[in-house]
Amino acid sequence: MKIRLGIPKGSLQEATTQLFARAGLSIFITSRSYFATTGDPEIECMLIRAQEMARYVEHGVLDAGLTGLDWVVESGLEVVTVSDLIYAKQSRGKVRWVLAVPEDSPYQRAEDLDNSIVATELVSVTRKYFESKNVAVQVEFSWGATEVKPPMLADAIVEVTETGSSLKANRLRIIDTVLESNTQIIANKKAWCDSDKRRKIENLALMLRGAMDAQDRVGLMLNVRKQDLAGVLAVLPALKNPTISTLSDEDWVAVNTIIEESTAWQIIPRLKEAKGQGIVEYPLNKVVM
Repeated sequence: MKIRLGIPKGSLQEATTQLFARAGLSIFITSRSYFATTGDPEIECMLIRAQEMARYVEHGVLDAGLTGLDWVVESGLEVVTVSDLIYAKQSRGKVRWVLAVPEDSPYQRAEDLDNSIVATELVSVTRKYFESKNVAVQVEFSWGATEVKPPMLADAIVEVTETGSSLKANRLRIIDTVLESNTQIIANKKAWCDSDKRRKIENLALMLRGAMDAQDRVGLMLNVRKQDLAGVLAVLPALKNPTISTLSDEDWVAVNTIIEESTAWQIIPRLKEAKGQGIVEYPLNKVVM
């Protein structure tokens, strides 16, 4: 049994292959090829543009794929949403499709754009957005460089942004958010009904989420006398409760927990003050909830 998995080609490709590597599954991509191999003989990959991923998953060319919620909604196709993976090209957050206008334009809200031209790559979603507000606009498909079109080629744009820096650089002002999006694992309905393929896809999602949850977190281990345990626990934040283990010396226990890496430099000195000993910070590969 093999599954064919779609990897997004383009802006998400590098972030996606890095995530797979952290999850323990290397993807081997050769130049000028749209096919890739993996460290798992049961998973073969194709590089597909995120905009087209839902189509090929829905048609059954791919058993599963990674793409954005935005392109699934835009396609209008029926696929199974397996899992959300909150990462983007530059960050671990969601992206936004925003309605933007020139800084010096009189437009303050979507309703002000009646009878205007709006350029975007997300045509269907944009049309539905304006229809929901009963605003008549001409939505034109943009092949790229959408930010440079106002005011000469369009009155406004709907464009995706992580930080807003590109919009600001092109002297554009955001007046509304049309859609929030994040990366998803989607699956073909027939493949999802196949128990073997479904288990493989679910396990893949589990490992990818585990790698994401481990990012920016570290593990902490330390020993402490039982009489000082309460003071140590008062210092520690944790996903749930720290793990407490008995040692060969009955007066001592070992404490194991997970913390945000950015807080370690504050927490470790406080643990020492609380009479913790043998404090070890260690990296994490995966955290499976």
